[in-house]
Amino acid sequence: MDIISATVKKRETYSVYINYSPLWECALGIAAITNTPLLDSLEKSVSHWKEMRDSFSKRLRDQLDYVEKNNTWKALLQLLHQKDFATLQEFTTYIEALSEKELKFICLPFVGDAYQPLRERAASQEKEAVDELQTDTAANPFFPEYIAFISTIGESQLKKHLVVVMTDWYKQVVEKDVEQLEKILQRDVATKLGMKEKMDSEEFVEWATAGIAYPPEPSVHQVLLIPHVTYRPWNIVADIEDTKVFYYPVANESISPDDRYLPSDSLLLKYKALGDEARLRIIKLLYERNHTLQEITEELKMGKSTIHHHLKILRAAQLVEIKAAKYALKRKAIDSLTKELTVYLHQE
Repeated sequence: MDIISATVKKRETYSVYINYSPLWECALGIAAITNTPLLDSLEKSVSHWKEMRDSFSKRLRDQLDYVEKNNTWKALLQLLHQKDFATLQEFTTYIEALSEKELKFICLPFVGDAYQPLRERAASQEKEAVDELQTDTAANPFFPEYIAFISTIGESQLKKHLVVVMTDWYKQVVEKDVEQLEKILQRDVATKLGMKEKMDSEEFVEWATAGIAYPPEPSVHQVLLIPHVTYRPWNIVADIEDTKVFYYPVANESISPDDRYLPSDSLLLKYKALGDEARLRIIKLLYERNHTLQEITEELKMGKSTIHHHLKILRAAQLVEIKAAKYALKRKAIDSLTKELTVYLHQE
């Protein structure tokens, strides 16, 4: 049956906001150093993190052990989303003033609008609600145990831990370099805001996160971008009410503000990837339609291992992805190349 459309409604998308603070850097630093399986993939070496941990006071080391056991970095991030805290003191005072139910409700992970009543009951320590919330989050690697922990720990013990670990990390890690950190974050946000004016929301999120394609989804009306230095090169993705959050790694040029000629990793990788005849041929082939590895090999009459090598480079540059067992061109990344180059050329 033919369908005649009588609507002119555009496809809905989300709004994008950017926020930054040294307090986010504190919570993400605590998350990074306690995620020991991931340490060897971070920008700084494993030995750097070990030496840092060894240099801390015993109290902070003990608190970090507690974080590693119970994933309380998640609680810190959840709490930081409640308002814009100007200072560490304002944040810790806010935690101290919360009632037990308020504290636990905030710390429990947001699963979706439909689960909010269940989250409230779990915050009131109703065992059936806690069990159900654990079951519903079983696919997450740490949520079930974290939910059990939050729902059973004493209010004063949890508050004391969160205040102490955040305060000690700030004083022993962040405070001495806070001015430089703020300059890095400010510079990165300024660059991102300049690019935001040149792109639609989805294109901008993919560019800012160096490759995460995030199409609109029901009940999510805004995306919050939060820059970080500590967890580079990783993006961390989270959900809060009405919002998808991306904690994204700041660009190279934000860390080295005195070098106005330093391009971002994203820009450099893309143009290096395109500076090869074979890879440009693959790009054009994928521009026409998605292809399997075998199809690309046959079409371009090149060895499979050679094609696979070129595809690996294109994927690392976030120009190509795999969809339904086929290689696909990331069109938004291609479309944003000129805009990205323009921003770089005009940076001062």
